Amino acid sequence: MVIRWWDGDREVLRGLFLEADDSAAEVDRYLGSGDILVAEDNGLVVGHLQVVDGDGAVELKSMAVLAERRGTGVGRALVEAAVEHCRRGGASRMVVSTATADVGNLRFYQRQGFRMLRVERDAFTSASGYPDGIVIDGIPLRDRIWLDRELVADES
Repeated sequence: MVIRWWDGDREVLRGLFLEADDSAAEVDRYLGSGDILVAEDNGLVVGHLQVVDGDGAVELKSMAVLAERRGTGVGRALVEAAVEHCRRGGASRMVVSTATADVGNLRFYQRQGFRMLRVERDAFTSASGYPDGIVIDGIPLRDRIWLDRELVADES
């Protein structure tokens, strides 16, 4: 597997972005932003991670791994590459958000060294482009949780 910066047409990655976000309108809004890392295996893109400049920190804006490759270290490798790149670029903190209903994502990000920061209530509504009635792991999609990770050089 190779992790590299994407320099191609971002539309090619739209399917992965839609794996990460249930709102096509939101994906349309940020698809062209920031920088994108991809994980490739034999020329096939099996995952992506997008980082954008945020408010006082870099934001891990979007990340997805093909379903058949989840749990194989692709996501971890993408996060490690992004953290190292942002650290070398002078960033001291990275933030990420995910649905409070997505316990798998919450577990994954905490295992990558992220810690709970704040909850944004009612973030996933039809007004923000999310269809009504989405349920993840038996939990209605409503609130967003923000996590952060310090990017100090001696952190493991």
